[in-house]
Amino acid sequence: MTEITQFALESPSQAICGQRQAPKLSLESCTRNDVTVVYCRGRIVYREEAVVLSEKIADLLLQTRNLVLELSGIEMIDSAGLGELVVVLMWVQASGCSIKLAGPSRRIQELLELTNLASVFEIHPTLADALLFWPAQVA
Repeated sequence: MTEITQFALESPSQAICGQRQAPKLSLESCTRNDVTVVYCRGRIVYREEAVVLSEKIADLLLQTRNLVLELSGIEMIDSAGLGELVVVLMWVQASGCSIKLAGPSRRIQELLELTNLASVFEIHPTLADALLFWPAQVA
């Protein structure tokens, strides 16, 4: 069964003024078997974007045990975004679930390595690789 949910965040001033710009962070989730994939597009940065990512993951943890964050569409992550990734990792581990990161750009991969987060997250170059290397019971 595949279920898709979408979320896009616009700044409050864009909504009030009627401006339609590309959202800073767009999240779309798709559930296949026991794995939920969250497609992330845009920026994971200070304020709403970082918090919204955590809120989305918290909601999904009520429904899934296996989670993949697909990051190929992420242009930028700042220190607040990195902090939220650590919070998400702690929540996932505390709930007995598992998480993988998939498809980070070279720039994002270098940032994860520079901050030593590459050593605490399981990171795969593509979504297909992340799904391939999942435990046999969910493949």
